[in-house]
Amino acid sequence: GKHRVVIPCLGHFKDEYDKVSKLYMNNKIRTTRYTLSNFLPRNLFEQFHRVANLYFLFLVVLNWVPLVEAFQKEITMLPLIGVLTIIAVKDGLEDYSRYKMDKQINNLVTKVYSR
Repeated sequence: GKHRVVIPCLGHFKDEYDKVSKLYMNNKIRTTRYTLSNFLPRNLFEQFHRVANLYFLFLVVLNWVPLVEAFQKEITMLPLIGVLTIIAVKDGLEDYSRYKMDKQINNLVTKVYSR
């Protein structure tokens, strides 16, 4: 079967350690939903799964049709932009607190038992 090579003192074995360590998953805990690169698209994707946000989006799109236009185009967009911004800030703050907690847990000192 497969066995794992453990090299406790890297020293001049660093290249070998880098090759071997890519074969195994790390042991870090990650409970965050977002990264900096995917926050905006993923958050918008999740927010538009809510029926209320889809309704406001429908009103915005409908108001851009000149025949149906009831209000100014910018005024119709304000509630949607406001709701999306508030929810995005809330989700970002929650995710950042999860990130800080994950970092704290991942940096705890652990005990290793061996036979």
